[in-house]
Amino acid sequence: MGRKSVAYYGLFAALGILMGYVEMLIPLPLLVPGMKLGLANVIIVIVLYFLDARAAFFISLARVVLSGLMFAGFAGLLYSLSGALFSYCIMVLLKKTDKFSIIGVSIAGGVFHNIGQIIVASLVVENIRLMYYLPFLLIFGLITGAVIGVVARTSLGYLNRRF
Repeated sequence: MGRKSVAYYGLFAALGILMGYVEMLIPLPLLVPGMKLGLANVIIVIVLYFLDARAAFFISLARVVLSGLMFAGFAGLLYSLSGALFSYCIMVLLKKTDKFSIIGVSIAGGVFHNIGQIIVASLVVENIRLMYYLPFLLIFGLITGAVIGVVARTSLGYLNRRF
């Protein structure tokens, strides 16, 4: 790994942590507890297209672990890690097919992030009734995934012109 790659990894990981922190400061009066915008996923989508899947994996992992240790505690870390892994896997798979736009990949990432979190939450609290939240989470993941995809596509246009 060259110096330029190390700088990109560090910069994108720091931006992901910062986006997660900013998101914690935004109060959201939402229907379902734990519902979030997923701002940090903008960085992961950008990295997936600007660098590669390997970089996106390590930056996502570093972001989730560091953010979890600093801001969320063990339960938050567990839920974030499960959501991030589900989201990462589906985004990489869809991107490799070349049949989905960056917005489609981001939407799938948002939806699968919520699926991963609700599955782990159901297992942790041993209550399958948490699945009642899933329709709300899927709709929210679809909307935020689309917005994140648009932001990532716009940012990538700028990054590709500059670097």
